[in-house]
Amino acid sequence: MLRSPSVLTQSTIETPIGQMIAVGDDEKLYFLGFADWPDLDNVISKLQCAARAQIVQGSSSSIRSIEKELKAYFKGELKEFKTPLFMLGTLFQVRVWRELQKTSYGETRSYADIAKAIGKPTAFRAVAQANSINRFAIVVPCHRIINSDGKLGGYSSGLQRKEKLLELERRIK
Repeated sequence: MLRSPSVLTQSTIETPIGQMIAVGDDEKLYFLGFADWPDLDNVISKLQCAARAQIVQGSSSSIRSIEKELKAYFKGELKEFKTPLFMLGTLFQVRVWRELQKTSYGETRSYADIAKAIGKPTAFRAVAQANSINRFAIVVPCHRIINSDGKLGGYSSGLQRKEKLLELERRIK
């Protein structure tokens, strides 16, 4: 007997710095990114294939959870996200993303700091690449990762957003 495909839901979440797209099921969040993310349709399509799931418009427990947490975050009332995540990536990428989650609210670290923390001190470029394809904007705080020289570096959702997120966290810290 063939199993019917899994279903994930996709929903739009309004934030003070732009619309976000969330994809999840009743257990975990699979994606959270800004609606104007470059190549978003391709990212969602790849997620659908990797998760072996159909994505439909709607809501789920994980989406309602992250929406509530994002509201609290932007009000300065939440510093650590609790919505469970389903991370699709290589072992190296997932290690990087897990290490990013250890970067405290209002703190910044460099790509080199992350590379050292995961035991790969020369892999800072690979860390930067994994950071750039993080599928959980804000929640896996790649916006807190900067260059070793203190400059912001890149941010797939735009440097202006990165600056606003860091400013929010510094102001409320």
